[in-house]
Amino acid sequence: MTDLNINEPVNTQLVESLVQVIRSLSPAEQALLQSKLLSDIPYPCTNELTQLIESGGALDFLKDEPDIYTLSDGEPIE
Repeated sequence: MTDLNINEPVNTQLVESLVQVIRSLSPAEQALLQSKLLSDIPYPCTNELTQLIESGGALDFLKDEPDIYTLSDGEPIE
């Protein structure tokens, strides 16, 4: 399911029928269906998120910011 090809033909009628069936479910049934569908989606671990942030460059602007805090600032955490 990760290799989605948007150029391949799709069964629009089937998809529309599924949407109608899902909308006809009770809220509890919809919630159960959602939990079943989303339960196999892996979430990234902390290390993977850190690597993504470091390699993505979204926080590169912080390299040019002055260091306004030091280890001696604030109160120690016990």
